[in-house]
Amino acid sequence: MSSAKIAINGTSATNGTNGTAKEMNGADLKKLKNANPPKVYIGSPQKEFNPSSNDSLDGNHCTYELIESVAQFLLDRVSIRPKIGIICGSGMGCLADALTDSTSFPYETIPYFPTPTVPGHMGRLVFGYLGDVPVMCMQGRFHYYEGYPLWKCAMPVRVMKLVGVTHLLASNAAGGLNDKYRVGDIMIIKDHINLLGFAGNNPLMGPNDERFGPRFPAINRAYDVNVRRMAKQVATEMDINNITHEGVYSVVGGPSFETIAEIRMLGALGVDAVGMSTVHEVITARHCGMTSFAFSLITNKSVTDYESYEEPNHEEVIDMGKQREPVLKEFITRLVKKIEDDRDE
Repeated sequence: MSSAKIAINGTSATNGTNGTAKEMNGADLKKLKNANPPKVYIGSPQKEFNPSSNDSLDGNHCTYELIESVAQFLLDRVSIRPKIGIICGSGMGCLADALTDSTSFPYETIPYFPTPTVPGHMGRLVFGYLGDVPVMCMQGRFHYYEGYPLWKCAMPVRVMKLVGVTHLLASNAAGGLNDKYRVGDIMIIKDHINLLGFAGNNPLMGPNDERFGPRFPAINRAYDVNVRRMAKQVATEMDINNITHEGVYSVVGGPSFETIAEIRMLGALGVDAVGMSTVHEVITARHCGMTSFAFSLITNKSVTDYESYEEPNHEEVIDMGKQREPVLKEFITRLVKKIEDDRDE
């Protein structure tokens, strides 16, 4: 397979897999460069929505038509029609690097997409094949602490839905609270505690569009039982049951890490791991009727001892993601294959 690199406003999108690069010219490049999204207005026609800003407007202002235009922008530029969408957590961009016959879009070249600002989140949307399964992969996500409202953080999930994705697989880096967990372990998420939601912040705030989903979606079975079963089968096949667990994840706003009192409170609530992402994405996916699965890579042990001089840091998060690259690639590749086989039955 050949590889083509497309320069777009000082950035590049890459098409291909085997490392043979050539410059792409002609109609496709001109079309991509000149793809200016239409203006989108909220409320009265006089109020223009600036999709590139870190606005703090209350409620979701990404209309169905806006999301549809983003999905169409992507579909017009790729031949792949994925049914599985993957979100890479901190330090886990290697999952996108495993795709073959891939086409990648830097986020800044996609209409209305925010731009990640966190180390370990490259900021590319990649279409390709994982094994022989067509997927789309977010190589980097958006966080509440970056200044984006939750509905904007989760906007790419709705784009996935309108592209045709039926299954969302989300990964994250998390601090381990459960005493049985060790750094480098994998936790399959069976449920979550949405602390941001307790504070009145939810990605579904604002007017509801029934074309996406119901006003009051049920979230009690957010993490699909069947896919979790498949993930545990994969762990058995890979002989990594000793580092694989199933537990409860809690989201906090960040970017500061949790205090000892906060960690102790979360432990008392039954939380096994804590992080700063994923929950708003899963809520949005379930609202859209998508099947959801998520797992945490335990990148540090949460500090619970007031006498301890340990301090969590983002560098250890990135390092552990790199150390677990081979395991995570195989884990996701096998899981995606099982999901695809199950869909075909």
